[in-house]
Amino acid sequence: MKLSLPNPKSPLRIGTRGSPLALAQAYETRERLSGAFDLPLGSFEIVVIKTTGDKVVNRPLKEIGGKGLFMKEIEEALLNKDIDLALHSMKDVETDLTEGTGLACILPREKINDAFISNKAQDINELSYGSIVGTSSVRRAALLKNKRPDLQITLFRGNVDTRLSKLDRGDVDATFLAVAGLKRLGLESRITKTMPLDEMPPAVAQGAIGAQCRLPKNKLDSQLWEWLEAINHKDSEICVEAERSMLKTLDGSCQTPIAGYAQLGDQSELKLTGYVVSPEGANLYKVEESSSRLDAVGIGRTVGERLKAEAGSDLVR
Repeated sequence: MKLSLPNPKSPLRIGTRGSPLALAQAYETRERLSGAFDLPLGSFEIVVIKTTGDKVVNRPLKEIGGKGLFMKEIEEALLNKDIDLALHSMKDVETDLTEGTGLACILPREKINDAFISNKAQDINELSYGSIVGTSSVRRAALLKNKRPDLQITLFRGNVDTRLSKLDRGDVDATFLAVAGLKRLGLESRITKTMPLDEMPPAVAQGAIGAQCRLPKNKLDSQLWEWLEAINHKDSEICVEAERSMLKTLDGSCQTPIAGYAQLGDQSELKLTGYVVSPEGANLYKVEESSSRLDAVGIGRTVGERLKAEAGSDLVR
């Protein structure tokens, strides 16, 4: 029996965090599904779920359980069938998904770079000696310490508007945010400088949105995977898969400064560049490998294993 498509009387329920950025990502997903099947927007219900990571904003993630805390409550709602799909920023998704779930699609990925934002300088090197930089990212903190050991790093959590407000009132001299998030929020004008990938390599899967669903065990769940396949962006999926394979091989935690990005080239080439930074930024390790785009998981493992060998005890777990 063929199941009917979502409709306003029986909408498909999209579970998401409630931050402005998370909602922007949910609206984008809703619009892509609506366009793919020529359905009214009312056929998709956005269900806001507050996660532990949203509730605790005054402590580093590593102290309260890691980036998975942005997923826990949403995954519970998914498994309890209170929602049909869980929508995530892929950089917040653990490499091992909760049993009984899988990634049904990756949307077209936004620009993966970090943005330098400051009202006092146009570049990292223009910041005065001892300037204060706000970030909650161990990756950004370690990369900054590697380039500018004199800089002071202070904890900077909260949504994008909160962080920009703290910057504007002078709590810090500069901060870094993902270009993708700023673009999705219409805040590109706040970017002082888009950081080159080799100067500030991004978090694994930065700029990507993923839909997590229950593994198909009935007709409805199987049909949902088919619907989401219609908006899956294969090139983005391949790059994210390679990066996440590297991260899984490194067994990285929220305490581990890891960065990396995959790029698709001509003739089906896939290039993966991975980084590990020692926690205080003293040492930076970089590995590059190229392979076929058909071997995303394999190239991720290869880069991860090489980084493990090179970083040794500098790889914090």
